Amino acid sequence: MSNPLLKVSDLRLRYPGTGFRTASPEVLRGVSIEITPGETLGVVGESGSGKTTLGRAVLGLARPTGGTIKFDGRDITHMNPRERRPLARDIQVIFQDPYTSLNPSLQIADILTEPLIAQGTSSQAARNSVRQLLDSVGLPANAAQRYPKEFSGGQRQRIAIARAVALKPRLIVCDEPVSALDLTTQSRVLDLLIDLQRQTGVAYLFITHDLSVVRHISHRVTVMYQGELVETGQTPEVTTNPQHEYTRSLLLASPTADPDRQAERRAARRLLRLANS
Repeated sequence: MSNPLLKVSDLRLRYPGTGFRTASPEVLRGVSIEITPGETLGVVGESGSGKTTLGRAVLGLARPTGGTIKFDGRDITHMNPRERRPLARDIQVIFQDPYTSLNPSLQIADILTEPLIAQGTSSQAARNSVRQLLDSVGLPANAAQRYPKEFSGGQRQRIAIARAVALKPRLIVCDEPVSALDLTTQSRVLDLLIDLQRQTGVAYLFITHDLSVVRHISHRVTVMYQGELVETGQTPEVTTNPQHEYTRSLLLASPTADPDRQAERRAARRLLRLANS
């Protein structure tokens, strides 16, 4: 087995209080995960489970109060923004909302070249890469001269993906990247991410509330509840034979277009509620 690309060990995080407010309860409570090169680890949980905070900690946007985060063997837990800047080549992010994650005042070409130029690529070389980036996510070359408002939600998320892969990162944190999209568009975007992973070997930390999405894209899955990991395993095992009650409830809450499966899940949810009452 490959050495882990990302290793998070016993991570703890508590947001500090402000003014007269006391510090928050621990948002992360001893979280440990590993991701190997080219692997997708799905992190699934409801709102408030701590999954997004875990992603923010890996990105350096939230400061842990305990534990370690190592990338390719290097401790990055407490790096300041200046120290982390070179890491942007290796660690990128795709945010949830394609409607707010792109600067509406910039043309797509400028959105795609911005991270390249920030990392030292010449303006001309960055411009030359735009056509290839657009092609890699299934968008036409003439998209470069258009603005985000001219695209659908799925197309905007493809642009966000192109921006994320522009620097050829080794790890992308995907924070609910398809939750704002309809089911058909979700499937297309997930297939695109899988294709890019096969072509480049990039690893994904894939954060979502939906186990059906995890089933589509992840090699392994870990389930978070109230800041802790409650179940971890290979995706087929966890999504077909969940061992923890919370995982079972998430599975039953996953959307499906099949009316028969919808009815089955409603009945199963009722039984689960009765068993817990």
